[in-house]
Amino acid sequence: MKAARLLQSCFRSILRNRMRSLLTSLGIIIGVGSVIIMLAIGEGAQKAIEARIAAMGTNLIQVMPAPRGAFNRMGGGVYRPITRGDAEKVLYESSFAMAVSGIVQRSFSVTGGGQANSSVVMGVQPDFFFIRSWNLEEGSFFDDEDGALRNRVAVMGATPAANLFGGASPVGQVIRIGNNNFTVTGLLERRGIGPGGNDQDDVIMVPLDTALTRLLNTRNLNAIAISVADRRFMEAAQMETELIMREAHRLNFTEIPSFHIMNSDALIEMASETSRTLTVLLAAIAGVSLLVGGIGIMNIMLVSVTERTREIGIRMAVGARKRDILLQFLAEAVFLSLLGGIIGIGFAFLSCHILGAFSVPTSINPVVVVAAALFACLIGVFFGFYPARKAAGLYPIDALRYE
Repeated sequence: MKAARLLQSCFRSILRNRMRSLLTSLGIIIGVGSVIIMLAIGEGAQKAIEARIAAMGTNLIQVMPAPRGAFNRMGGGVYRPITRGDAEKVLYESSFAMAVSGIVQRSFSVTGGGQANSSVVMGVQPDFFFIRSWNLEEGSFFDDEDGALRNRVAVMGATPAANLFGGASPVGQVIRIGNNNFTVTGLLERRGIGPGGNDQDDVIMVPLDTALTRLLNTRNLNAIAISVADRRFMEAAQMETELIMREAHRLNFTEIPSFHIMNSDALIEMASETSRTLTVLLAAIAGVSLLVGGIGIMNIMLVSVTERTREIGIRMAVGARKRDILLQFLAEAVFLSLLGGIIGIGFAFLSCHILGAFSVPTSINPVVVVAAALFACLIGVFFGFYPARKAAGLYPIDALRYE
C-alpha cells in the first residue's frame, strides 16, 4: 500500500469517529503534557536554585561555627567560636582568596523617617560587597577607614528603605539601630528572594567593627565569607582554609573542629541533585498516564477491528495483502498516538507559559519535547501492533460473512 493511500485511509478512519479518536488520544495528551510540564518545572527550579546560590557570592566559601549541641554529641573537645582574628588570619595567609569578610548579623528594631521596623542588621567588611556581588542603586559603600574608626554609617536594602522612608531616598537620612544613630550612605539594588526563601533586600549593613563594638559588644562572628580567585581552585582553597582555621584554633588532624566549611559549588550540587531526584520521580508518575493512554489506544483499536471486520474482508477479497491490513491498522494507532503527543506538547507549552505568569520557574528542554514525541510514536507501535496483527490474521471468507 502506498504511503499516500495509507495516510488517506488513516485520516478517513479517524475523521469518521472524531470524538472517539479524541478521547482515545486523551491519555497520550495528558501523559505527554504531564511529563514535559514536570520536567520543565524541575529544570526551571534547578536553574533558579543555581542562580540564587550563585548570587550568594563569587566562588564563595563560608566558614561557620558548628552548632554547640551537635559538636558536643560528636565528642568534640573545647568549643571555640569563630572570631575577628580568624578572619584576619584567613585574609593574610590564604593563597587562593581574592576577598575575605567577617560577618555578624542580628535582628534589630530600626527607626527612621517617623517609622519603626524590625530588620536584619549585618556587620561586614568592605570586601563583602565584592564577594556577594552587591551593587548600589544610589549612594556609596563604607570603606576600611569607616571600619577602623568604627563609624556609624549604614547601607540599606530596598525593603527597610521602603518601610521607613516610603518612596523617598534614604541616602543621607539618619536611622536608629538599637541605641545608636547611623547615617545612611547607600541604597542597595534589589536582589529578591534568596535560596532559602528569605527576602535578601530586608537587610541593613554596617561596618563589621562598628557592629562588634557598638551594637553587639563581642568579638565572635557568625561566619567568614571568602571569594576564591578561580572556580578551579575551590577544593584546594577549602582544604587550605581548614588548615588555617585548625592552626588558629590550635587543633591537630584528629580533633573535631568547632566549625564547618561550605562552598557554593557543593551547595549547587546538593540542591541540583535533590531537584533532579524529585523531577525524575514526578516525571515517572506522570509517565504512568502514557501507559494508560497506550492501553486505551489498544482497546479502541480492538473495538475498531471488530467493527470493521466486513470492511477488512472486502479489502482482502479485492487483493489487499495481510501486510497491507497490518500497516493500515498500525498506522492508525501510531497516528492517534502521535496526534495526542503533538496536542500534549502544545498543552505543555501553554501550561508552562501560564505558570511563568504566576512566577513559577519553568524551562522546557527541546530534547525532552522530541523524546516525548518519539515516545508517543513508540506507544502507538507497541500498543497498536496486537490489534493490527489480529486484523491482518482474519480469514477473508469469515470476515465477509461477519455481521
